[in-house]
Amino acid sequence: MISFIKAHPRWFVVVAFAVAMAWMESATVYYLRTLVDRLEPYQPNPLPIQGVLGQVELVREVATLLMLLTVGMLAGKTWRARWGYGAVAFGVWDIFYYVFLRVMCGWPRSLFDWDVLFLLPLPWWGPVLAPVSISILMIVWGTAVTESQDASEPPRATGKVWVLNATGTALALYIFMADSLQQLPRLRDGMTYLLPTSFNWPLFAAALGLMAAPLLVIGAAWTQARSNTKTV
Repeated sequence: MISFIKAHPRWFVVVAFAVAMAWMESATVYYLRTLVDRLEPYQPNPLPIQGVLGQVELVREVATLLMLLTVGMLAGKTWRARWGYGAVAFGVWDIFYYVFLRVMCGWPRSLFDWDVLFLLPLPWWGPVLAPVSISILMIVWGTAVTESQDASEPPRATGKVWVLNATGTALALYIFMADSLQQLPRLRDGMTYLLPTSFNWPLFAAALGLMAAPLLVIGAAWTQARSNTKTV
């Protein structure tokens, strides 16, 4: 195990940072939800914060993303590696955020519990399993492009592949914010926010498949390379 860590020091440093940051994030959210009596986020008013506290929370969300991006920038030597380490950091942080919240307050009780995932520009909603699935994909892709066992770099995805990835990302974002977008007219009239009651799993699965396009390119190329090596 020690030899494996020595062979991948940057990856483990990034993971260690992400795990520590996940604890800080979980603790902050736990304190905030305890303060406003909302340990269970699936409520009509999931985060009833007002005044300057609400603005501070929104800025904190942006600061969290900047911190995760920054650690990727510092760890990688090339832009590709920087994005890869950033993806690993985000994925590990997101998964352990839920793990630590479970330890702190017993929530989420299952991967199908609803969570308000983000507040900008509108509330994002989804079962915990949805963001965790994306995080796993990010960790696998980030690891593949930063920890290649081959002498050469992992194969690069083409522009068309990244278009598929961007399409899947946009589709996933729409699914998360669909309920909030549909309720904008009624919210402008001062009506009560209604909680989402269903999640579009088939469409999300399609989005996840599109997001996985760059990883599939890497996997296919590596499989072909190993096949050629065995043939020789």
